[in-house]
Amino acid sequence: MTSQKIDAAAAGSWTLGDLKVNRIGFGAMRLTAKADGSPSDRDRAVAVLRRAVELGVDHMDTAAFYFSSTRSANELINRALAPYPDDLVIATKVWPGRDTSGQWWWARPEQLRGQVEENLRQLGRDHLDVVNLRMPRSQENGSLADHFGALAELRDAGLVRHLGVSHVRPRHLAEARAIAPVVCVQNPFGVGASPEHNAFLDACGEQGVAFVPFFAVAGAGREAGVRGTESDEVLAVARAHGATPAQVRLAWTLQRGPHVLAIPGTGNPAHLAENVAAGALRLSDDEMALLTSASGEAQP
Repeated sequence: MTSQKIDAAAAGSWTLGDLKVNRIGFGAMRLTAKADGSPSDRDRAVAVLRRAVELGVDHMDTAAFYFSSTRSANELINRALAPYPDDLVIATKVWPGRDTSGQWWWARPEQLRGQVEENLRQLGRDHLDVVNLRMPRSQENGSLADHFGALAELRDAGLVRHLGVSHVRPRHLAEARAIAPVVCVQNPFGVGASPEHNAFLDACGEQGVAFVPFFAVAGAGREAGVRGTESDEVLAVARAHGATPAQVRLAWTLQRGPHVLAIPGTGNPAHLAENVAAGALRLSDDEMALLTSASGEAQP
């Protein structure tokens, strides 16, 4: 599949609150280090970010805890893109954090303001477009009300424009929506997702809430990236279209609903172009069903 003369607009658009974005976006996690943990190249990371904007990407996902010993995703975005284009939407996430040694910690509700302000400082902005409350796995049977309520107060104060939730179940979305408007759900999701998780994606669309999958390309590889083997179903569809397996995975994800946004991340300019080109790939109903029946993907 060629990536020439294709930009992110080919995937269509969605509106996050009052912010219109192309449905192919960009995830910044891969900018700080390679999958094997070795340092990324700063100049190449900056070039990838600038090229993404040139290709029509206007929705970027990042976090203050995306950093390595030598790189910070937020500061790379700031260096590459500030002063920011008027139509660029930057989404970040809070609740998890990492200290300077890289150790994880989870914020109390009253600490969320500090996390929001750290994102503002690193990005060089006076407000954040979208902030996702990223729920810890250990709390999947618990409540997010106290944390989401604290985040809603920051929205009312003008530090945050729109709110989302991440790594949640349907009951958490309902809990959050009872407190303040929710523009997106960001969950792990990809080819072969379970019926339960496909149903949640559909339910988000029925409620007018964007569904933003992460690991849509990496699948079961999760943070480690794409594994060395690929499913027969994905390979068959890729051969039929002259596309890469990653493009097929992204195309399937986008075709699951008009409210689905994709945020594939990469530090490789060639992979960036392929990811954006996937927004123009259209799969048949039979191909969609075949991929939906595949197995072995990452789940929340």
